[in-house]
Amino acid sequence: MNIPETQYTKIGKSFIGYQVVGDGPIDLVYVTGMTGNIDVQWEFPPLARFLERLSSFSRLIMFDRRGSGVSDSIPLDALPTWETWSDDLTAVLDAAGSERAAILAIQDGGLWGVLFGATHPERTLALVLWNAWVRSLASDDNPGGFTPEAMETSTTTWGHIWGTPAAAAMGSPSYADDPDAMRWMAKYYRSSLAPGAALAQMLHLAEVDARDVLPSIRVPTLVMHRKDFQLVPAPVIKSVADGIAGARFLEYPGIDGNIWARGWETVAEEIEDFLSDVRHKDEPDRVLATILFTDIVGSTEHASSVGDRKWKELLTEHDRTARAQLERFQGRFVSTTGDGVLATFDGPGRAIKCALSLGRALRHHGIDIRAGVHTGEIELREAGDIGGIAVHIASRIMGEAGPGEVVCSRTVKDLVTGSQFSFSDRGSCALKGVPEEWQLYAVSPS
Repeated sequence: MNIPETQYTKIGKSFIGYQVVGDGPIDLVYVTGMTGNIDVQWEFPPLARFLERLSSFSRLIMFDRRGSGVSDSIPLDALPTWETWSDDLTAVLDAAGSERAAILAIQDGGLWGVLFGATHPERTLALVLWNAWVRSLASDDNPGGFTPEAMETSTTTWGHIWGTPAAAAMGSPSYADDPDAMRWMAKYYRSSLAPGAALAQMLHLAEVDARDVLPSIRVPTLVMHRKDFQLVPAPVIKSVADGIAGARFLEYPGIDGNIWARGWETVAEEIEDFLSDVRHKDEPDRVLATILFTDIVGSTEHASSVGDRKWKELLTEHDRTARAQLERFQGRFVSTTGDGVLATFDGPGRAIKCALSLGRALRHHGIDIRAGVHTGEIELREAGDIGGIAVHIASRIMGEAGPGEVVCSRTVKDLVTGSQFSFSDRGSCALKGVPEEWQLYAVSPS
């Protein structure tokens, strides 16, 4: 086939490379995760044939996220949050003129496929997840994952062999006796990421826990994997399907992790059959969002001490500053709460940054606020209002914050990886009117 032209779109100061091929009735976005290079991928016949097959029944959109392949690099000491990488997907959809697309997310790309599908169901026709996980470390409630010791050994090993045939053989064991395939796969790894970047992103991945997001996915979902692939334990993949209502789960024989390895024809046929049954639905009335509540500390006493006129001026300044900060961090203003605000964000990192920045800005005006942040499913109501238990949880979390504090749920902490924030454990807390106890954390910049 003719190799599609690589184009670029821009987000902020960064350029993202993408390709579009095919003219099928649905848009299908191929999300590869950390290993990908949209130019080099066409050099290996099995992968090229797999992509050609996908484009036979779709308009296939491919791209390299920031930090990999042909797209701009990212600083290794400040890796993006997952919502930032989701922005890459949004930018590419916009550039390709796609209003709604099915998402085929591979391995660690499944993390942001899941987050995007739950947060933006209006743009997600369906999810197809291949060897995808949302939590890799083992715990009492995730016994199939890796122990911290096994994870450390694995990432150290990969850091040493990245970009070599040895790494290629771990990803696709059935090709280990094919020298030409091993040479190309090693090149593909190197063209995706340098060893230091690969190791940094692997360690970054190990911190993510997106299991709480799974119940919020309401688009048709197909979860697939090869059951004897050793690098991602089968129970970890199965738990993804179990967490999504109505998800279909398919296992295939084989030991390879790559979707385009031997047997890809059956996998592609199953994807086509699944997507052919998917129909456009009405606009969703429930989405995943991060909710931010803020409140002026000691507002009654403050109003009494400064008088009505001055207090009205302070509230006006508070509202102006709050709206400016929400705009800066891409938040959506929902309502005022008298002496605070209720807002939503499409990712927890931006909500935390907004809360911290708003607190600093208002302190210059002699106003102290407290803030609560939680990520969960919300109901979209008339006139831009929102509802649902997640809203009540965020409000109660705010009530646990002291002057100048930003407090969040464990769900938020588990989704915000990297070195941008420090989390101080506030212990398990009973929230009034909310079932069970909630693990809370005070957040500060790193």
